Amino acid sequence: MLVAGRVAGRAPPDVTSSPLQIVVMAAGQGKRMRSSLPKALHPLAGKPLVAHVLAAARAVAPRALCVVVGHGGDAVRRALAVPDLVFVTQDPPRGTGDAVRIALAALPGDGVTVVANGDCPLISAATLAAIAAIAGSGRLALLTARVADPAGLGRIVRDDAGGVRAIVEDRDAGDAERAIDEIYTGVLAAPTAKLAEWVAALTDDNAQREFYLTDVVRLARAAGVPVAAHVAASEEEVLGVNDHAQLAALERIVQRRQAQALLASGTAIADPARFDLRGSLACGRDVRIDVGCVFEGAVVLADDVSVGAHCVLKDVAVGAGTRIAPFSHLDGAAVGPDCRIGPFARLRPGAALGADVHIGNFVEVKASTLGQGSKANHLAYIGDSVVGSRVNVGAGTITANYDGANKHRTTIGDGASIGSNCVLVAPVTVGDGATIGAGSVVSADAPPGTLTVARARQTSIPGWQRPVKKDK
Repeated sequence: MLVAGRVAGRAPPDVTSSPLQIVVMAAGQGKRMRSSLPKALHPLAGKPLVAHVLAAARAVAPRALCVVVGHGGDAVRRALAVPDLVFVTQDPPRGTGDAVRIALAALPGDGVTVVANGDCPLISAATLAAIAAIAGSGRLALLTARVADPAGLGRIVRDDAGGVRAIVEDRDAGDAERAIDEIYTGVLAAPTAKLAEWVAALTDDNAQREFYLTDVVRLARAAGVPVAAHVAASEEEVLGVNDHAQLAALERIVQRRQAQALLASGTAIADPARFDLRGSLACGRDVRIDVGCVFEGAVVLADDVSVGAHCVLKDVAVGAGTRIAPFSHLDGAAVGPDCRIGPFARLRPGAALGADVHIGNFVEVKASTLGQGSKANHLAYIGDSVVGSRVNVGAGTITANYDGANKHRTTIGDGASIGSNCVLVAPVTVGDGATIGAGSVVSADAPPGTLTVARARQTSIPGWQRPVKKDK
């Protein structure tokens, strides 16, 4: 039985009786990333940063999901182009309050709106649901967190009743306020109609000449609307990404969580700190994964599969009992049961191996099928080929499948034996039970059950003198 390798989470609570919509802020340039790629598209565990936030947002089933883009907006739209997203563009960038104002203009005016950060990928669906539920009761809800080092962050100042009185920026805070460890995360929720009124009333009377979304706290209190805080379950959940060091730190958090989920499901991982999953991984019973392995796309490992150190598997299904030796690279392949792969083997897209196939060191297979019990143990290339069962492919053998313009197929029948250092020039067929002598260049069909030799006759020249170097 296969066990999905993902972090299981509790179903989010009932959000609110009001219609819900979520705005995801993804307009930032991310100057500290020092990259031409928009910050929202930098990969985390194989997906863009903003895709993690969108996954959490979709889990609470909003009626509308809006992404605010700016710098590199066309690239973000292309990367995320799916029917359930509404895109709006903030150009020029004029602050978070302005971004929300633009988003609300493209959304229904009723219900509850949640505003989330596109660069805080660890936020959970349960947290989004919790602040939405607070806003559903008519309040302004802020997501806050208690952090070990609040320096540089806006502090949450509460009133005597526990409500939020203000968000005080670090540069404006006094000693007592700097001692507060509760900070504002940039995530909030509010009744949509009230939020639209507040962002319309914002001014840019500040040094940056920007419209700050945090000013809605002051406007809400002035209107008599209670401001409530929901404290995040952990500091990890609200960590953001502003540079590559922070991105790398979050990558390890995500990978640790994924490894822990696999370990809990029964998969043996030699070192969870040296494990990378950049997609989905489903494992059967008694699967063993050594250090330094990378899994991309959709990977399925059946019962009793072992993956040696420093392998890369992408979009691969591996049958029960197969052993993959270290430093092998499998991409877009289907591997049958009880196979032996590697070390240093490469399976390219379209490779399909039957049961008990051996692909050894420095062997490459592309767009080819190999039948049960066939072997290519050393230094071979098999491309665009149909290889039958119980075939032995000798060391140094290649299928010459490309004529400079088109690809051609090689067919090797059951039980054939291909000697070492052969070239099979496609299109060509080697019949069942045929033997190809070592060193042959086969450009015509080889009949079944026969020995075919296609090489120059050996000649020995008596009295031949090897050239010698001239004295300088």
